[in-house]
Amino acid sequence: MLNIEKNAVADKLEVILSGRLDTATAPQLESELKDALNEVKELVFNLADLEYISSAGLRVLLSVQKVMNKNGNMVVTNASDEVKEIFEVTGFSDILTIE
Repeated sequence: MLNIEKNAVADKLEVILSGRLDTATAPQLESELKDALNEVKELVFNLADLEYISSAGLRVLLSVQKVMNKNGNMVVTNASDEVKEIFEVTGFSDILTIE
């Protein structure tokens, strides 16, 4: 189960994720963001309530990061220690901007 909340102000978008970002829920996030990124210059993923992220979830973050490299800036905030450890082990901490 993944809950996605989006808060947009001008060209800034905050995406608040809660639950699990895995094989079952990654397509949901991908489709939610597909058209939303066109006008976005600053993207913030708030992961305060994200319990788990799988390789499928990481793939979505990576594809969004590639789009945002062209459009503007992407930041990941409030990741739990467990999610941060997944970013570390997979090398995503070197790819993503994590605050």
